[in-house]
Amino acid sequence: MSRNVSPGTHHPLGATPRQGGVNFALFSEHAERVNLCLFDSSASQRPSETIALEWCTDYVHHVFVEGIRPGQVYGYRVEGPWDPVHGHRFDPNKVLLDPYARVIARKSRWGPGVYSYHADEYPDASAPQRFLNGLDSAATAPLGMVSAPPDVAWDAKRPRIAWSDTLIYELHVRGFTRLHPEVPPNERGTYKGLASDPVLEHLQHLGVTAVELLPVQHFVTEDRLEKRGLRNYWGYQPLGYFAPEPSYSSVPGTQAVAEFQAMVRRFHEAGIEVILDVVFNHTGELGHDGPTLSFRGIDNASYYRLDERDPRKYLNYSGCGNTLRTDHPPVVRLVIDSLQYWIQTMGVDGFRFDLAATLGRTQRDFDRSAPLLAAIAQASALDGAKLIAEPWDLKGEGGDQLGQFPETWSEWNRCFRDDTRRYWLNHGAGCTGSFATRIAGSSDIFSPRDRGPRASINFVTAHDGFTLADLVTYGRKRNLANGENDQDGDDWNHSWNCGLEGPTTDAAVLSLRARQRRNLLATLMLSQGVPMLTAGDEFGRTQRGNNNAYCQDNEISWVDWSLDQNSPSVEFVRSLVRLRNADTAFRRERFFQGLADPRTGRKDVHWVLHDGTEISPDQWSDPDLAGFGAAIAGETGNRYLLLFNPTAAARRFVLPGSDWHVLVDTWSADTVATAAVRESVEVREYSLVLLTEAR
Repeated sequence: MSRNVSPGTHHPLGATPRQGGVNFALFSEHAERVNLCLFDSSASQRPSETIALEWCTDYVHHVFVEGIRPGQVYGYRVEGPWDPVHGHRFDPNKVLLDPYARVIARKSRWGPGVYSYHADEYPDASAPQRFLNGLDSAATAPLGMVSAPPDVAWDAKRPRIAWSDTLIYELHVRGFTRLHPEVPPNERGTYKGLASDPVLEHLQHLGVTAVELLPVQHFVTEDRLEKRGLRNYWGYQPLGYFAPEPSYSSVPGTQAVAEFQAMVRRFHEAGIEVILDVVFNHTGELGHDGPTLSFRGIDNASYYRLDERDPRKYLNYSGCGNTLRTDHPPVVRLVIDSLQYWIQTMGVDGFRFDLAATLGRTQRDFDRSAPLLAAIAQASALDGAKLIAEPWDLKGEGGDQLGQFPETWSEWNRCFRDDTRRYWLNHGAGCTGSFATRIAGSSDIFSPRDRGPRASINFVTAHDGFTLADLVTYGRKRNLANGENDQDGDDWNHSWNCGLEGPTTDAAVLSLRARQRRNLLATLMLSQGVPMLTAGDEFGRTQRGNNNAYCQDNEISWVDWSLDQNSPSVEFVRSLVRLRNADTAFRRERFFQGLADPRTGRKDVHWVLHDGTEISPDQWSDPDLAGFGAAIAGETGNRYLLLFNPTAAARRFVLPGSDWHVLVDTWSADTVATAAVRESVEVREYSLVLLTEAR
């Protein structure tokens, strides 16, 4: 079949429907020839037509093809030099996914055709693996589909929650509802199931204002995992930065875009924002021996950071084999275009950037004015979007940048996580001062750049690591199910099994574990900064001691909703959120830890010992200092007293002034206590008490 073609235009990139046909545009600086491959369906083994993109403007190859409509399945073959010594890995046998594909018509299929390297290439590459008995990769290639998603007026529908009012809930689209008994079976594990009534009711009941979704941009599973019968469950191997993962759609085929948009609309109607966990530090093409699926075959030298001394090698700041070249203009454009698309077309409200230190790297060092960070600051479509950095990448030079991101960003605060765990689960030994700094907004990290508590995303657990229940159940990780001989996952968890390792029926141990969970949850909700709760922690979800369940698409990772039945822990969390929301004392825009507010001359917090005297600067370094109190002034005139006792002995605290009411006592499983006390109060072992002054 011969089609009429014309030059079309080099902008925008991707496949763009226009009157009478579709414009195709693909960036490749070093390609010698680009061919568009059209397929009759996603099941096709060979392209039915091949059309050359004969026109090239500013390294963008483009053509307008008449007669094509949305629904057309397509990919590219890109010709150029096979010259790994100079960073080029072109292979015309490979059919490649368009980086700008909005819909994934077919995911990649593992087989020899997906690879493009010689068995003896590394480190002496000479020829690609092109001649595998004449094998054509079209049968194994990922394919895109031309789409024209409807325009949605999202701005009028967005909740636009202030940072000071935000409670983030991190969850996995598939795992959150896979076992939910009230979600219809055919909707479990999907976008539609996530937006169902029972899920929204649970989140609203807790007081969640934003869901943070683990990666939903199209991703791939590594061959090594598939051979072990596992899957890249978390999704941190991205390939399609514009396409929602099709396996999360309740309708097989190409309905993921519409279903995702409908999910976001439902969340917005419930007053909940949607934040995406995005992975722009690397792609699923992995290292030199990984598959050639898209970027590597389109223009390896432009998309990836290569070792200047030996361009056959990839710089690997991600730990996944490659690193995107995010200081190169075409890659900056790709990222900005993707973010704008998810905001404007898909309706999301913000992004959490995985291994975000990589995004600020220039040659090797981090620069908070790096091209990509500057472009994000200048993109008008991102005005008002929530921007969250995981402020580190692979440990090494410039790998930890906590506190160094621009003023409009917030950051995952690993120091809050570690110091809170150490304080409660290591009995306060030697870390009381740093713990106090964490609950007061981590001024040592953020104040030097005049950033307030909202810069700190406080969390005790996340998808990566122990769940809250496992944190108080296991002293060491149990990752054998991953097939890596228990060598994967972090060995430094700051966990405590409360006296017995693993599951038990011992009532005393179970009581202590429940109390420690309440201590950690109360600390999270009553600290300055933005709290992030991990899905299922409110009712004790377990991963059976696995602290790196990235490949466990099964009951290890899925949320067990049977634990939610009449759980007092859920009501405890709900009441903490209500307390937090009732007074700005625990969610300040500014918090002057131990110093006077220059506007009012008043201190926001006084640190006290159990005898009621104020803690001196020298006493913070005392290794025997464990229990202490924080007297917090509310902006409405209320006064609060937080008392901490991480030790095995009860401690009586002298109360300042008049009568007080106990609001929270983690010793009790009761949601909120209301007892009136005066002069002193006993804080039982391993407990936290919150009081408010009687008025």
